[in-house]
Amino acid sequence: MTRNLAAIIACRNNGSRLFGKPLQNLSISKKWNILDQIILNIRNLGVIDEIVLAIASGDSNKSFIEYARKNKLKYIIGDEIDVLKRLIDGLNFIGATDLFRITSESPFLYFEPITKAWEKHINFNYDATFQDNIIDGCGFEIITKEALNISWKKGKVKHRSELCSLFIRENPNIFKVLKLNCPKELIRKDLRLTVDYPEDLIVCRAVFNKVLNGEIKSDYSIYDIVKFIDKNQQLKDLISPYCDDGYSTMYL
Repeated sequence: MTRNLAAIIACRNNGSRLFGKPLQNLSISKKWNILDQIILNIRNLGVIDEIVLAIASGDSNKSFIEYARKNKLKYIIGDEIDVLKRLIDGLNFIGATDLFRITSESPFLYFEPITKAWEKHINFNYDATFQDNIIDGCGFEIITKEALNISWKKGKVKHRSELCSLFIRENPNIFKVLKLNCPKELIRKDLRLTVDYPEDLIVCRAVFNKVLNGEIKSDYSIYDIVKFIDKNQQLKDLISPYCDDGYSTMYL
């Protein structure tokens, strides 16, 4: 069987912290938003066969349908709470065997290990490959559709949620899992590069303007981003209050 890797991106606007996170602008002047940056990142990876937006139902999420049509992306609509089912439906919609998962509010992906991770994933028949213990927002997961189906069928309500890989993580005895090592320079629990709060957005905008020089591109370095934030204590102070809670629940 030919294996194919698809990025299914779960999208919704409602949130208790910041509304419409994926569509918040990284650059107001260029009208370039977080989801734009994510899509560009994925398209330049070279190993992703397809991108699908898995959009939550409801009128508040219609902007994602408009976004998908404007950007010629495929999409499906599903239950707002059951994110796991939305991801599975996205894979079924295009006939993909494996999921490439990142969140829809994290614009700065750690690219370097992805191609080799996919090769290991298929060559050694892993059910799941995780890039854990990295700066919040920079990691990724690769999971077979079969493992996701088992998670949905055998899991509980908490597993059929945005905690899409929780059942796999809780049951290592029934899944073959690869956890990738992370460079020590990127194990930084005092930093985060995901947008949950307005302060996160300020930091990510600063990164776009200074590290990416305000240019629409995906050839950036997470190491350069870390150096930039380390040199700007005011940015670290903005996100500091949210780091402990974010990391304590990241894989739960």
